[in-house]
Amino acid sequence: MNKTVEKLKEEFLALLPPTIFFFVALHIIGLVRLLTTKGTGLPVTSSAQIALAALIIGKGVLLADLWPAINRFPQKPLIYNIAWKTVIYFAVASFIHYLERLYDFGKEAGGFVAGNEKLLATIVWPHFWAIQIILLVMIFNYCVIRELGRVLGEDRMIRLFFRQPPGDLLRGLEGPPGVHPASRRP
Repeated sequence: MNKTVEKLKEEFLALLPPTIFFFVALHIIGLVRLLTTKGTGLPVTSSAQIALAALIIGKGVLLADLWPAINRFPQKPLIYNIAWKTVIYFAVASFIHYLERLYDFGKEAGGFVAGNEKLLATIVWPHFWAIQIILLVMIFNYCVIRELGRVLGEDRMIRLFFRQPPGDLLRGLEGPPGVHPASRRP
């Protein structure tokens, strides 16, 4: 029983960071959606729906991380893994975004096929693409932070952001004292 509790605790702690990030990000997107669709009659996303979507995306991130190809470029500069993960996470988040809209329209139309037809007929494409662009930028930021955390380590990231001034923490990464990093040759 103790191993089960430990495993559940480990899963919960792993789920927490992506869920919190996407909970905040999706609330920002919900606010943008509210502001851009005000007066159009389009349905507004509730905080409960956003929380559920954040949990689903958070779990989706953890499941994607189990996929062997997720760290496809371990020997390349970070941007390769960041771009690769951004594409994967964006595809998953876009699919969830679409399903969320489909669910709303499916309830109104009486089924998913009719809901899909109604969704495609009434969707405001500029609003949809605006939300997708914001989602893409937020996922990219998440991937940057996550990859930096993977490379620098959790402890160093926590010290860097919450405990120690960046200059003190990064001093050892700059090279010999008195040599400006930009003047060093590769």
